Amino acid sequence: MDSLSGVSEELAEIEGQISDIFRALSNGFQKLEKIKDSNRQSRQLEELAAKMRECKRLIKEFDRESKDLEYKNDSGTNKMLSEKKQSMIKELNSYVALKKQYTSNLDNKRVNLFEGPGEGFAEENVLLASDMTNQQLMDQGNQMMDETDQAIERSKKVVHETIDVGTETATALKAQTEQMSRIVNELDSIHFSIKKASQLVKEIGRLQLIGALWLCFSLLWSVS
Repeated sequence: MDSLSGVSEELAEIEGQISDIFRALSNGFQKLEKIKDSNRQSRQLEELAAKMRECKRLIKEFDRESKDLEYKNDSGTNKMLSEKKQSMIKELNSYVALKKQYTSNLDNKRVNLFEGPGEGFAEENVLLASDMTNQQLMDQGNQMMDETDQAIERSKKVVHETIDVGTETATALKAQTEQMSRIVNELDSIHFSIKKASQLVKEIGRLQLIGALWLCFSLLWSVS
């Protein structure tokens, strides 16, 4: 860890967390050998699988941080970081293979360590560290990260599409609200016009009544 501290405190911290997980995995498998009850063995394997998933995440984080520092590191430092990552992947794969062996021995339903397609070091593709070349490890790691990036891009696309639909919906609602407002204004205008017309009709009727009364009065006056 001391050599990494000179390169990056964050890399040194990540390596420390990974080392802690590897020690926990080693102790966990030693404890597993002493457990006789199959149910307790299954629970122990689940706990170990969770630690492996966390370790996988940290190795990916280590790789991303290493790549971010490539431009400022010399070739020797970059080579050291690459070898460090490959060593961690080999050790993790050896524990994955060991878990697979224990799971098989328990004759349980096989549990995928990393769920979903393209989610890392799938157990069926794990090789023992002694059987894997550095190129195989690099190819495997790159494929895993490419698939993760693709999944992130798909998620971003869904978010953008959701935002677009929400914007279109808001625009349509605004247009409908403005249309309803115009209709209400027109109804108010119509109501006012009807009210004025009603008043006018009443006024005309009143004038006609007065005229009729005046005519009757005039006739009566002339007769008398």
